[in-house]
Parts: sequence; C-alpha cells; structure tokens
Amino acid sequence: MPRPVNSGVGPLHQMMPDNHYLHPRLVEVYDFDSPWSVDRDYYLNLAGAQPLDILDLGCGTGILSLAYAKAGHRVIGVEPAREMLRRAREKENSHLVEWIQCKAQDFSSEKRFDLIIMTGHAFQVLLTDADVLSTLNVMHKHLAPAGRIAFESRNPAIDWTQNWNYRLSLALPNGQVVETRRLLKMVNDRMSFELVYEFKDETLVSMSELRFLRCDRILEMLWTSGFRVIHLAGDWDNAPFDEAASRELILVAQSGSAGQK
Repeated sequence: MPRPVNSGVGPLHQMMPDNHYLHPRLVEVYDFDSPWSVDRDYYLNLAGAQPLDILDLGCGTGILSLAYAKAGHRVIGVEPAREMLRRAREKENSHLVEWIQCKAQDFSSEKRFDLIIMTGHAFQVLLTDADVLSTLNVMHKHLAPAGRIAFESRNPAIDWTQNWNYRLSLALPNGQVVETRRLLKMVNDRMSFELVYEFKDETLVSMSELRFLRCDRILEMLWTSGFRVIHLAGDWDNAPFDEAASRELILVAQSGSAGQK
C-alpha cells in the first residue's frame, strides 16, 4: 500500500518553496511534467541573437537558463529551492551559468542586466503586495539602461476552477508515477491546490497557493516601481491581451519615470 507523506508546505508556509520543489523524488519528476514548451520559446526569442546579461529569477532546474547560455548569453539563475539548483548543476553545460540560491526578493548583485525574467507563472507565488513590490524593486535595481523585464501571470477573468484538475501518468527512468492536481479552494484572488504523486512504493503530496492578480493591479504596481510597459500580450503568439478572453497576461517593461505609462 502506498505510504502517504504530507509536505507540510501549505498556505501558512509560503515563505518556503512547495514540496515539489524540495523533495528529491519530486524534483526528478519536474523536468518530465514541465518539458520545453512554447512559453520558453517566447522567452528565448525575446533575448535575440546579440549576447545579453540575463537574470533568471525562479530558474527552477535551469532549463531556460541553460538554453540562454548555450545561445551565447551571460546568465545568472536564481532559485530558492536547493534541490532544484542541485539538479540544474548536474546538467550538461551547467558551468556556463552562475547559480545562486535565494528568493527573488533577496537577490543582490553589483551586476546590471539587459533582460530579467520570471517565468513559469512564478510571479503568482508572490502572495502579498509587499512580495510583489519587493521583487519588482529588485528587478528595477538590477536593470541596465534600456534593459527589459518580462514575466507572465494567468488572467483571473478566466474561470480556472473549471479546468484546473488533471490526472496523468508519467514514465520516469526509475518507474512510473501518477500525478494528480486537485483544486482545494478559490477565495478572492487566492487559489489553494494540491499535487499528489503516486509512486509504486509511496505517495507524496505537495500543497500550493497562487495569487491571480488583475491586469490593472499589476500595471499599477509596475508603475509604482518605476516601470513602463512596452508590450502586453494575451498568449504566446503575441496576440493582444483581451481581459475577457485571454488566458495569459504576458508583460514586458522597461525602466521609466513614475507616472509615465
């Protein structure tokens, strides 16, 4: 009988990464259920061919950081979960990236970057205005002149509760795992959910919470932090953002004077 293991990481513990970023067995699953995808194509193309200094906040297991580095860019990958960074450092060409373990809000460097990204909907794990603003301030402080920041969030106008749950089977090198995502509750702009991983010999559970901010609120906080939005898209094909219908909210911004839109 599979042995259930609770992560101990839930809504009251969001200062720490969720269990699927911490447990070695679940980190192994990560690259299989989050392979290269159209959003990573978008961010890779955003950098262009000219070598840039790039800061990847919430780099995970380094999939995009390594793609940037192999394309000739100079990259720092920042990730709070030690186990995710361990896996990133084990990958081919990992020496091309400088890996730093810390939260985005705590990053500090003398370097300035041409492109700062936060991908994989990592923006949504910033559960308070204070966390959002401190992260945006870190981005602003570390941005080179004419540099850009880019991140995405899910559009809260979409009823995510209707299509959030799923169940899938993944074939891993050491066996198979059944992964289930279950919505627990949606209260105002906060969603709580669990991920259940059923291995042959045990079951692991990870609790998560995300925040779904409206576009106008994100724009307001960007403006407050000294940014002006230069591009706003509603999907990875660069379709214009439609507040009623777009699933994604993709933003690219540059430094600008407060009050400048």
